[in-house]
Amino acid sequence: MNSEIHNSASHRRRTKIIATLGPATDEPEVLEGMIRAGVDVFRLNVSHGDAVDHEKRAGLVRKAARKLRWQVALLVDLQGPKIRVEKFRNGSVVLTAGSHFTLDAGDPSVIGDQHRVGVSYQGLPNDVSTGDVLLLDDGLISMQVQSVHDGQVNCLVEQGGTLRNRKGLNLKGGGLSISGLAKHDLPNIELAAKVGADYVAVSFVSNAGDIVRARELLRKAGSEAALVAKIERMEGIDNLKEICEVTDAVMVARGDLGVEIGDEELPGLQKWIIRTALKRNRIVATATQMMQSMIENPIPTRAEVLDVANAVLDGTDAVMLSAETAVGKHPVKVIEAMNRICLGAERHFEREGDIKHLNVRFERIDQAIAMAAMYMATNVSVQAIVALTESGSTAQWLSRVQSAVPIYAFSRSAASRRRMAMFRDVFPVKQESASHDTDEVVAEVLRTLLAHGAVSENDRIIVTMGDLMRNPGGTNTFRFIKLDAEGQARYGL
Repeated sequence: MNSEIHNSASHRRRTKIIATLGPATDEPEVLEGMIRAGVDVFRLNVSHGDAVDHEKRAGLVRKAARKLRWQVALLVDLQGPKIRVEKFRNGSVVLTAGSHFTLDAGDPSVIGDQHRVGVSYQGLPNDVSTGDVLLLDDGLISMQVQSVHDGQVNCLVEQGGTLRNRKGLNLKGGGLSISGLAKHDLPNIELAAKVGADYVAVSFVSNAGDIVRARELLRKAGSEAALVAKIERMEGIDNLKEICEVTDAVMVARGDLGVEIGDEELPGLQKWIIRTALKRNRIVATATQMMQSMIENPIPTRAEVLDVANAVLDGTDAVMLSAETAVGKHPVKVIEAMNRICLGAERHFEREGDIKHLNVRFERIDQAIAMAAMYMATNVSVQAIVALTESGSTAQWLSRVQSAVPIYAFSRSAASRRRMAMFRDVFPVKQESASHDTDEVVAEVLRTLLAHGAVSENDRIIVTMGDLMRNPGGTNTFRFIKLDAEGQARYGL
């Protein structure tokens, strides 16, 4: 009997939850509690910790998922070319408005003081001009460029504050030419392959070439992980459509993006990024400070509740937690709270499978079958959709038309099931039957769903499948089934 279909409310939720691993999640009991509370994807943020920490945490996730028999994906988040100031003699300086300060890209190793500090990005002088505004420490400090010469960017402090070692630097409005992959990302790509990552997130993506290069490096390392393009630079916004053509997923990374474009622009751009990704059949996640107060507090603020709910109503596939789980005091409670909010928002989600916004010139048969199935599901009363899938691609196409109908994706491939854990509306399930006979497989699937209360007698179900089982991308037909009073399949309306 397949025990992977859970009946708890946390696993009836359609929007997926990504949680970041860290010191607060290192106890096995905590990890198991988070999975029970509703985590679908665990994130390894390689910007913090070392390879030993990450390998250990990846192993703990896999062990907990096997114990609970639940499909949980692993996402490795690359650091990317985050531009930072270097170190100060005393660890920090206090900058006052009206004072002059130099960012030294010519000698990054210079020890910082009240007047200057080294910068990790040596190309900074070529990317800025007089009058540009630089934002440091997530915008808490701002300074205007006065002049540039000999690798030094001389600035006038507009908004002062305490500037500490290794704080980030952004150019307001974007325009930095630095690549989306940095030299220090290369060993972490190897790490992602070693731990069997299901997703790899590329930070500070500026164009499609960043994703193409990352995929080449991943495949060379032996990883089949899907790519997530983190949109956190103005260049990423400008090139989003071409980025969507080559990536598997998109993340609205609101931290650095908000610093570059301004807080007032962020809400509208979040909605636009989500819409753009969905129109191009891509998975999309929303991230950064969604439940920030719960790092310390056991309950979220009302503003945080509305923020998470708004992303759900926008149609995001997943919502992500960072420090809230990695170092927060209440890692299980924050998952429980986010689960409640998602479920509440989904009860008010009224979009009914609008397929008009999707690309109708299908290049693949499985995509066309998925869209045909969703068209029927939105025009005929259907209680469930079943996808018999090897690669998971059919389930992805099905999930792009967002409706109230749950999609149960049965697959023999453990990697495909984990990857589908991030797809909105999709519930991945292990296919137990090894039969090549489609009738036998369908009968076994229906028995499994009935046994776990996922469907009931007299329900109508759509099943997508391939005539030849075990062929990736081979979905070429669907069946419309009505269960009779004995739970047996009957075909037709």
